[in-house]
Amino acid sequence: MIVVVGSINLDLVARVPRHPRPGETLAGTSFVSSPGGKGANQALAARRAGADVALFGAVGSDAFAEPALALLRADGVDLAGVRTLAAPTGVALIQVDDAGENTIVVIAGANGVVAADWVADAVLTPRAIVAMPLEIPLAAVAAVAVRARVRGARVILNAAPAMAVPAETLASVDILVVNEHEAATVAAPLGISAEPAAFSTAIHARFGAAAVVTLGARGAVAADGMGRFEFSAPEVRVVDTVGAGDALIGALAAALDRGAPLREALREGIAAGSLACTREGAQPSLPWRPDIARLAATI
Repeated sequence: MIVVVGSINLDLVARVPRHPRPGETLAGTSFVSSPGGKGANQALAARRAGADVALFGAVGSDAFAEPALALLRADGVDLAGVRTLAAPTGVALIQVDDAGENTIVVIAGANGVVAADWVADAVLTPRAIVAMPLEIPLAAVAAVAVRARVRGARVILNAAPAMAVPAETLASVDILVVNEHEAATVAAPLGISAEPAAFSTAIHARFGAAAVVTLGARGAVAADGMGRFEFSAPEVRVVDTVGAGDALIGALAAALDRGAPLREALREGIAAGSLACTREGAQPSLPWRPDIARLAATI
């Protein structure tokens, strides 16, 4: 079972030929809204990769709530842990350029009040994998990580969006997943190198956690108790990169939940992230297990 504690958003996505400069008004080419939020994306990604998934988070009592939950509900993610609050549903304002690169502004809304005590001890079992990004309060993430570790669950922390993570929180993490920018933000207060290979090795040496640094089109580098390793990414036609990191984490978690070792799980994660780049949107682009398996076999 995958337990995701995280954000639920509605993504408002504008396609633009290029990203505007400060003070510039630029004509976009299209607009679409679709469900998103790192927590919701990772939950759906794990579900489509074959796992049973429960999501804990919050939406508002507004018109954005149901669209934000639509694909999660359709694909069978357990939403009993999602609360409806008297607050706006979280929103992400996304611009995607012709090269498929994106910039994102997130408004937390109801995500900003998600609390650790929403997650019952009963779901934090030794058979659970708890996945948490940082679009909810860091205090909630830290508290759930500590409780999960005490009860024997494995914890995957995705330190995104980029922010410093206290050492005591990292000590309760089994797998840390970051991109290069996030690695630099985590590394600075710890006094370790942000270079991906050195960062992953240093995190494992200091905290005992496996560490994965994603490198976009270059794949990923990681370190665990078996040493440091890296995989290149397969070549795909990039449409947009929104949700690619969440696809990686969801598929990684699902593979670990099936008993796969980290190396095999990371292959599936990279395959899922690559496939997510070939379609528009965050959740609509998330791939299914058979397609993930086929591409993973080539990595």
